Amino acid sequence: MILPAKEEDADTLAQVIDTVYRGLEHPEWFMPDDADYIRRLMDPACGRVWKAVEKHSQRAAAVFMLLFPGNTPENLGKDAGLTEAERMGVVHVESVAVLPQYRGCGLQFRFMQLGEETARREGFTYLMCTVHPENRVSRNNMLRMGFTSVIKKEKYGGFLREVMMKRLE
Repeated sequence: MILPAKEEDADTLAQVIDTVYRGLEHPEWFMPDDADYIRRLMDPACGRVWKAVEKHSQRAAAVFMLLFPGNTPENLGKDAGLTEAERMGVVHVESVAVLPQYRGCGLQFRFMQLGEETARREGFTYLMCTVHPENRVSRNNMLRMGFTSVIKKEKYGGFLREVMMKRLE
């Protein structure tokens, strides 16, 4: 079950992210977010955060976060060559983290559908994200969902990333 996250969920969701991060074969492929950042994205002016919970236990299984970057230097629209006005229509997929025991249930796809619906409803034009170029699973998921590759470059203090974009209809 996917639900909007609440402020009291931030610590638990940060633990989900940390668990996923610690279990990765290539941790450099993922930039973990902490509880303070998750709380920041819960501000409706900054972004949105959802959680997937296991139906019976109500335990957190996954987290999904969108960021509304506005006209900030971090806006990935700059990497895509968008104008300042176009960049105001950009939403970032900030993070998707699914605990290992819940992988293969389609949560990333369902989260992405929710993110697209939310972005469209709120008047955004572009959905953007970054993936490590060697992370074939995430990269292929993005391509299947209609994203295109914009550029490969160093981001986040020197980590190679592929910037991906989808124009919302």
